[in-house]
Amino acid sequence: MLDHPKVSNMSNIKKMKLYRHPERIYDDLNAVGYKKDAPLKAGDLASFDQYHYLGTEAVDDAISSLKISSKMKIIDIGSGIGGPARYLAEKTGCHVTALELQPDLDRIACSLTERCGLSGSVRHLCGDILDLPEKGGDFDAGVSWLSFLHIPDRAALLKKCYEILKPGGKLFIEDFCKRGELDQEETKILSEDTYCSYLPTAEEYKGQLIENGFTQVELVDKTDLWNSFVKERLDKFIKSRDRYAEVHGIEVAEDLEDFYKKMSRLFTGGNVGGLRIIAAKNPAAGRKTELGVEDLALKKSAFSS
Repeated sequence: MLDHPKVSNMSNIKKMKLYRHPERIYDDLNAVGYKKDAPLKAGDLASFDQYHYLGTEAVDDAISSLKISSKMKIIDIGSGIGGPARYLAEKTGCHVTALELQPDLDRIACSLTERCGLSGSVRHLCGDILDLPEKGGDFDAGVSWLSFLHIPDRAALLKKCYEILKPGGKLFIEDFCKRGELDQEETKILSEDTYCSYLPTAEEYKGQLIENGFTQVELVDKTDLWNSFVKERLDKFIKSRDRYAEVHGIEVAEDLEDFYKKMSRLFTGGNVGGLRIIAAKNPAAGRKTELGVEDLALKKSAFSS
């Protein structure tokens, strides 16, 4: 089992071809007429900055399920290049802390957020969720799309999520789960192409949340929807591959095609599924000292060098 991700072993997560060329979004924007440094809206980026399944539809699900409003403070764990965080802030007026492990993704996220005029609502931090200071109780909700699968120390992860939520705060997760015995190819794809060395079943996931203090755990099976999504994504990409290669270059096109094919293979096999999970921190839980800006800024500087 791999240790939880650190910047020191960043090369491991970069085996995921989805993450190798995050700067491709600038070529995407240029191709549709948005020149460098031109002002943007979060909606302008929605076709390019949502690395998870079903795009902003999945973020709208979180908004509705968690009743996210302008008064709330949200942490997006594994925020990528900032798509969900910007969408949340622009649509609801909430304040979002976008926490991303990979420095290059974080830098791109910061630049795009600034171009969207959302720097006052979205604060980007580069670091590992497991390394947040031992303080908590600051966030009304935590959200994460397809990021927890990269962190095998699930007990430490869920404990940290519990700590940083206010009493009564909720956690919204979309993640992979195990549905059957994995064959050799599936295991290899998960480990080498998805940076996922541990995959719980739905019941194991639920049990881990409860063991770490969460209540009101609700699981929704997204497998069929995600299976359709990854198939359609692959078909769409193959049809437009030549144009994609013209915009981004052959290497980028080949990397994404390979990644999309492998994700489709995972879901076609029937042994990997998808979950939407909502869980709550006990409203009566003792409130810890709030995370201060200085505490998080210290972590940001440590990971941004």
